[in-house]
Amino acid sequence: MTAEARDLENAGTGIDAAADAAGEAPGRRGRSGGGREARRASRAKPSQLQAPYITRNVPVYEVLSEEGLEIIEANADTIMEEIGIEFQDDAEALELWRSAGADVQGTRVHIPRGLARTLCATAPSTFTQHARNPARSVEVGGKNTIFAPVYGPPFVSDVDGGRRYATIEDFQNFVKLTYMLPSLHHSGGTVCEPVDLPVNKRHFDMVYAHMKYSDKPFMGSVTAPERAQDTVDMAKILFGAAFVENNTVCTSLINANSPMVWDGTMLGALKTYARNNQACITTPFILAGAMSPVTVAGTLAQTLAEAMAGIAFTQLVRPGAPVIFGSFASSISMQSGAPTFGTPEPAMVLYGCAQLARRLGVPFRSGGSLCGSKTPDAQAAYESAQTLNPTVMGGVNFVLHAAGWLEGGLVASYEKLLMDADQLAMMPTLLGGVDLTENGQAMDAIREVGPGKHFLGCAHTQANFENAFFRSKVADNNTYEQWAAEGSRDAYQRTGDRVKTMLAEYQAPDIDPAVDEALVAFMTKRKASFPDSMV
Repeated sequence: MTAEARDLENAGTGIDAAADAAGEAPGRRGRSGGGREARRASRAKPSQLQAPYITRNVPVYEVLSEEGLEIIEANADTIMEEIGIEFQDDAEALELWRSAGADVQGTRVHIPRGLARTLCATAPSTFTQHARNPARSVEVGGKNTIFAPVYGPPFVSDVDGGRRYATIEDFQNFVKLTYMLPSLHHSGGTVCEPVDLPVNKRHFDMVYAHMKYSDKPFMGSVTAPERAQDTVDMAKILFGAAFVENNTVCTSLINANSPMVWDGTMLGALKTYARNNQACITTPFILAGAMSPVTVAGTLAQTLAEAMAGIAFTQLVRPGAPVIFGSFASSISMQSGAPTFGTPEPAMVLYGCAQLARRLGVPFRSGGSLCGSKTPDAQAAYESAQTLNPTVMGGVNFVLHAAGWLEGGLVASYEKLLMDADQLAMMPTLLGGVDLTENGQAMDAIREVGPGKHFLGCAHTQANFENAFFRSKVADNNTYEQWAAEGSRDAYQRTGDRVKTMLAEYQAPDIDPAVDEALVAFMTKRKASFPDSMV
């Protein structure tokens, strides 16, 4: 049986009271009994299959030599010490840096050579992000790769309705689809921006959607420190306060304002999550040529300086707090200024940053299925593939925007979510390496068939044919005549049909009604405590 077809427990029904009191992991429900009747019942009731996160068995691809790595690291130290990093609108951050030995001049923090790396040493090399269903928990770092969907678009699109502003219904739909797609291991965060809700209150509904409609791990709000605290408080209701204090149940995206600025909003959210032992992805967001130098080496040095400063700061807030080295680097058209994707220079930045993160000893986030196309066409496919390939070969641990990204991140596409997820489903096989077991060597088959015959009917083929090769749920491999008879529909149209089918068949994972009621009560009370605002 392939990794994708493993039927893991679909539990996630709230938190066992004893485990909550002890701060232990939530208990999982047991499997039903075996036998013919159990198998028949299993076939009759739809089950939610889930691929585990990927653990690679093949080497990573690296582009920098030892000398090259040392050059980039030295240049990053020079940036932090000589030029400095801005920590804006946060007096506490400046005092923490001053107490740690940095030279603070106004809001500019000059970090002595070697200090940031020393501080980063307390960050864990791996950590577990717990899901409310323990079977969905993920191990971040090491040789593991975790795929999460698109993050942040204000627009959505589908084959019927076209491009439009996103709503909370769209947000819920994307959470439901992500839950149903086995190759996506993580529910993500702001999969689209529900503009039909007040800006200052929509985070409640987004976080609740991840908790209610999925039992995979999720990301929290970062648009204000109090919204980050709301996320933590809701997580305490879902998991139990003691469990949250001692375990990581939430990941958050903390973006630098490149070049070389950490602003008060991001710092406030970072402090909230770090103090509560929740993970931060400290990510320089760079369009090279505008927000960093046009060269790969220059962008690498700046990225490392910004990321290290962010990682080190999490450790000043709470030593040992989980953190991920993030990198989002793309190129721009030097003629129009528009971002471009799938080009070789950002791929080299990704490869280099992955090496630098491994040397730093922390998990790494980057990559995805990025493109600038306005529709899921050939451009979208080529550019996404050229981003996904270095992502998996470079050893990225946490992959944001792994599925659904369109139009440079402005659009979350229903159809592309499924198209990308189909590509992601191949990655466990690619990263799993060559099967050298007795079955993998297939010597019995070669002996049985001998010269000049075919393998279709031999015992080994019959035993392995169901799972021998990856089978796409998106591609059409029928004859031309059959394809034409079925309406000559392209992948965009076919995937649009599948989106509708999946949403119609969606079944929510179980959740303890008392926990659900407590979450709704918390949101209702908090929303009533301050007026709506669209800023």
